[in-house]
Amino acid sequence: MSVCLPQKKFYRQRAHSNPMADHTFDYPVCPQQMDWSQLYPEYFSSDREQMESEGRITQVEFADIGCGYGGLLVELSPLFPDRLILEYCMSAQQRHEYLPNFFTKGQLSKMFFLFPDPHFKKTKHKWRIISPTLLAEYAYTLRVRGLVYTMTDVEEVNLWMVKHFTEHPLFSQVSEEELKDDIIVSRLGTCTEEGKKVQRNGGKNFLAVFRRVEDPS
Repeated sequence: MSVCLPQKKFYRQRAHSNPMADHTFDYPVCPQQMDWSQLYPEYFSSDREQMESEGRITQVEFADIGCGYGGLLVELSPLFPDRLILEYCMSAQQRHEYLPNFFTKGQLSKMFFLFPDPHFKKTKHKWRIISPTLLAEYAYTLRVRGLVYTMTDVEEVNLWMVKHFTEHPLFSQVSEEELKDDIIVSRLGTCTEEGKKVQRNGGKNFLAVFRRVEDPS
């Protein structure tokens, strides 16, 4: 059976969305109530008890937050065929503060924040996808030693993300030396629509990767 890749003409992307806005949409009360069979019918059954009895409880492990068109999913799927990847689109239908409603504590092993909306105006900085409040949500859903990959073509936004991650007690920055053998890093700047646009325009990408660490307390 042939598989058709997603086509941009069928996708409506919403730019400049406030991640803290009080949109109305349906979301599970807790992760146990999330029906993943709607998204991954080959891996999940709507009957959770049946899944447990058959010993096939599978979990989403990678999450691309604010995914846009979803190019990262297309790029990573062949590299990680045994991992379930979710493209979590920042739109009127989703809010980042609801991540714990979808994912259990420490469920995710990798999170991606690629070319997030820079929200240049100072009054809009509180809307940025990386903030002290939202970092607490990300730390909750990411397992210890899990990785967060960030990339932007705006240096000021890169400095903002590095500042907030390094100031948070549950994250530490991963050195360039440690990333040399990471098969994901070299693909981050070219797999998304925004990354390709930066490449066409001769821009520069700023990469920063962070590791979830044990709670020091």
